[in-house]
This record gives sequence, C-alpha cells and structure tokens, in this order.
Amino acid sequence: MGCCSSTESKRDWKPLEERCCTDIPWLIVFSVFCIGMACICGFAIATGAASRLISGYDSYGNTCGQKNTKIEGIDLSGRDQTDNKYVFFLDPCNIDFINRKIQSLALCVSKCPATELKTYNDLKSFSLNNGSDLCSYDISPTRYPSHADRFTKCPKLPVPPSKSVPVFHRCVPMDISCIVEFAEAFVSFISDNSVLHRVIGGVMASKEIIMGLCVLALVLSLILMVVIRYITTVLVWILTALVVLGSLGGTGVLWWLYVDHKNALDNKITSVFGKEVAADNVKALLVYAIGATIFTVILLLVMFFMRKRVALTISLFHVAGKVFIHLPLLALQPFWTFLSLMFFWVYWIAVLLFLGTAGTPMKNNSTGLVEFQMKGPLQYMVWYHAVGLIWISEFILAFQQMTIAGAVVTYYFTRNKSQMPALPILSSVVRTMRYHLGTLAKGSFIITLVKIPRLILTYIHSQLKGKENACARCMLKACVCCLWCLEKCLAYLNQNAYTATAINSTNFCTSARDAFLILVENALRVAAINTVGDFVLFLGKVIVVSCTAFAGVLALNYQRDYTVWVLPLLIVCIFAFLVAHCFLSVFENVVDVLFLCFAIDTKYNDGSPGKEYYMDKTLMEFVENSKKMGRRPEEGDGREMKSMVH
Repeated sequence: MGCCSSTESKRDWKPLEERCCTDIPWLIVFSVFCIGMACICGFAIATGAASRLISGYDSYGNTCGQKNTKIEGIDLSGRDQTDNKYVFFLDPCNIDFINRKIQSLALCVSKCPATELKTYNDLKSFSLNNGSDLCSYDISPTRYPSHADRFTKCPKLPVPPSKSVPVFHRCVPMDISCIVEFAEAFVSFISDNSVLHRVIGGVMASKEIIMGLCVLALVLSLILMVVIRYITTVLVWILTALVVLGSLGGTGVLWWLYVDHKNALDNKITSVFGKEVAADNVKALLVYAIGATIFTVILLLVMFFMRKRVALTISLFHVAGKVFIHLPLLALQPFWTFLSLMFFWVYWIAVLLFLGTAGTPMKNNSTGLVEFQMKGPLQYMVWYHAVGLIWISEFILAFQQMTIAGAVVTYYFTRNKSQMPALPILSSVVRTMRYHLGTLAKGSFIITLVKIPRLILTYIHSQLKGKENACARCMLKACVCCLWCLEKCLAYLNQNAYTATAINSTNFCTSARDAFLILVENALRVAAINTVGDFVLFLGKVIVVSCTAFAGVLALNYQRDYTVWVLPLLIVCIFAFLVAHCFLSVFENVVDVLFLCFAIDTKYNDGSPGKEYYMDKTLMEFVENSKKMGRRPEEGDGREMKSMVH
C-alpha cells in the first residue's frame, strides 16, 4: 500500500498494451470506509433520529405522530402523540443564529392555528374546538386565561397564523415579524428601501432574460472549447504584447521619474526643508529603475528562449480543440460530475441532520427540557462523516480526471482513428470502474490528508480572530498557505499520475513517479503551458462573461422600466463565469493529458520505422520546426518523420 513498495527499476511506456487492476488494497480500504458511512446512516435511522427529524419532537422528548416511552426525570415525556402530528413553537422568533436553532418551547399539536390568536381566550377557544393544546401539556385549556405560568408556558401573543410544512410537519408562521426585522437589518445599509424593492422587482420581471442569458453563456462556453484553437495564437500575442509593453513602459516611467527628480534636485527647485527628502526619493527611484531594468531584461530573455515552448502551448490547444470534435461527450463531463456531487452532498447533509437528532435524551438542568446528545465513541461519528465528505468528493473529482485521461489517451495513442471505440468516454468509464478505482481512492485520500489540517487551521484562525497575537496569526496564515500550495502541487501530480495509469495501467505510486520524472525532464515546457495556457483560458472566460454581459445590457435596454440592472447582470455574469470555468477546466485537463502523452511520445519515438510518432500533424509540425531550428544543415539525414494515420 505504500509508495515505496515498488521494486521496478526501469520500465518502458507501453500505451494501451496491457490492462490490470491497480491498488486493490486501497480499493478495499475505501470500500470499508464507504460501508462505515452507510452504517452511520443506518444507525441514525435505527435510533429514531430520522423519524425525529422528519416528524419532529417536542421539548420533552416526545416524537410527534407516534407513541413514546417514558424518559427518566422528565414528567411530561412518554406521551401518546399519535393524533398530534405537528410541531408548534411558542416563540418562533426566538432564534439563536449562532447555534442555528429556535430557543423556544416546542409542543406536538394536532392542528396549526390558521388565524391570528390575539388573547388567551382565543387560545382557549382554539384548543377546546380543535383539541390542539397550544400551551404546555400540564396546563388545562380552561385555565389558559388565568394560569400563573401562562406567560412562559403559552405562546407569545399575538399568535400569527401558520401552516404546516410538507414532509417536515412543522407549524411555520405565514408572516414572521422577526424574519422581516432580520431582513431589514441585513439591508440597513440601504437608505431607501424602495431601491431594494426595485432591484428585486427587476430580477423577477426579467427572469426570462436571465434564463436566456444563462443558456447563452452555456452555448458560448461550448463553442469556445471548439474554436479556441483558432484564436489561441491571437490570445498569446495579446499576452506577449501586454507583458512587453507593461515591463518596458513601467521601466521607462521609473527612469523618467528619476531624471525628473534629479534635475529638480540639481536645479535647487525644491526647498531646503525638502532637499533631504528629495535626495532620498532620487536614490529610491534609481534603485527601483535599476531593479525594473534588470527584471525587464531577464523577462525578455526568458520570453525569447521560451518562444518555442509557447509554440508548443499553441499546438496543444489546437489539438485539444480537435479532441473535443472527435470526443464531443467530453463536454458533458462537468454535468455528470456536478450531478454526482449534488447527489452525494444532499445525502451527506441529510445524514448530518439525522445525527443532529440522534443520541440519548438528556435533561438540560438550566431549562428543564430534553436535548439529544451522543455520548462516548458515538460522538466521533460526526468527524468520521466529515472526513467522508472530503474523501468521497475528491474521489468523484478524481473519477472525472481519470475518465477524461482515459479517453484522451485512447485518442492520442490510436494510430488509426477509424479503429477507436464507438464511445471512447463510455469505454474509459468502464475501464476506470473495472481496473482503477483503487488508484483513485489512494490519490483522493492523499489530497484529503492535506486538506483536513488546512481546513482545521483555517477554522482555528477564524475562531481566534482578534484574540491571538500578531506572531500567532502570521504563523497560522503561513501554515495555511503552505498546506494550500502543497495541496495544489499534489493535485497537479495526481492528475498526471491518473494519466500515467490510464496509459500503462500501473499503480498510483509508480504512475506518480513516472509522471514526475517526465514533468521534471520537461520543466520549462510545463512552466510555459501552465503560465501561457492559464492566461489564455482566463481570457477565454473573460470573453464568455463579456459577451454574455454585453448581450444582457442589450436585452435589458429594451425594458427601460427596470432602472436597476445591477443584480440581474451580476447574476448572469457570475453564472457565465462559473459555466466557463467548468468547461474550460475540462479543456485544461485535456491539454495537460495531451502534453504528458506528447512528452512520452517524443521520448520513446523518433519517427523512424518501427518508432513512428503517435502525435497529431499539428504537433508533428512543431517537432519538425524545432529540429530544423536546433540542427545544423549538415546534421540532417533526410529522413521524414512519420505520424499517426488519420
């Protein structure tokens, strides 16, 4: 199971030749962990937590809608609540926002009050007519108006009309004043409440436009994934021009400021009082100008020597566009991953809510009411459940990466494209599920090991904000930053390890080692792809957001009654950015897989008979141009390199 268990010394890459199961022990560990997650859910259901959550329970430990057993020390527990199926809160506005619960006496009632009850006589009449006691069980309905404890054991007057919530059987007031007050406090920074009304009105009135613009953003993202290969060169030139002009312009401005300040000092334009300050400024500007000049020269030299590698980035983007034409189902990967994550997160939240009502009923000595608490080892189930959230979520994301890698690897290393599987994506999914789930479990667990301490430190930092000293705050931030960087590096290495596994069907550690060696051998190319490529993809996201926003402005311009466009446009732009990010992240993943395949191809093949390249003609042109530029004329042997069959 460890990364040092491999005894392989030297092994050639054999794309798609052999296929075997990888990291079986980790698949067993992950399966056992998932069984543990299912057992937690089963425990919550078996102990009645699920029924308490759905049916509701009162403040004395009685579950509404069923018979209950007596709880020791609680006089009003063990009641038969078969006919009382709804939970009624005496003071629904007494909300504890910190602990996220209603601090109010809760009772099981047979009917929620549909009309406002203004006096205790109204409570008495409602209870006698409907058989639904709205005061504590130990107070008879006939004594509501005169009982000494009516102010604490009866609802706060007036009782607003309420109705039951479907499924969860809670009486929810139809007009809760405390929620209105909270909303008003939330928007208190707005001096004129009519502004808020106009903004919300504009969103509701233009909802069709918002939905249409969201669909437009989706279509633009899909189109961009195909046509980005045609505009990559333009985007790279834009980046190059911005970098060159920015560095030269910044350096020129610093030298101009230095000369201007020095002339002013030499001509004694400044006062005697400011002469020392002016001299210090001149020295500082000279240092800045020299530093900027050195930086500019180094930057220009790096760009000059990396120009070939920038050309490789352009070629990879061009081939990635072709991949999406041949494998259109790749564009649907974000949908399946999103749906899988949503399904798992809904399940996880439901089980978490079950656990919140699980445990042994305990009497709270300060309030005299019942609370359900988990004692002993059972209280660690929540932590186990939290680890499951991170590990399984990372596993789902890793499954997407392996699926994409398997499909792209099949595309790249299949010489005759007519012999490819009918649906390479589905073939990759089946191959991943059959052979490589253990590798995904191991890779996702490594990310989980780094993410958990980072989240814990982040939580500690947020809890101690304003309490710790500056040194402790700096150390916490440094630790969080280091763990974040480590997580990103491991995530990048994991992605390439999955690609290596898709190629050679090796275990995670062997694949990670082989991929790491390939990446180190091509470090400058990796740097160029990760810098230039990321900027090109960022510009692609900007293009999608800009086009969507422009279309939104034109569409909203025809509805001039809605003067406040801020919120509709903001919603559309955020959605457009998220959609573009999801799709272009898949594109970025494809580019990374193509690069590793290209690096392996150029390392083990040279275009000679028996060692023909697998690569696309676009990449072949890049290799030929690179060899022509790096080889003297007399070194040529006249051999033509052969690429894959199209």
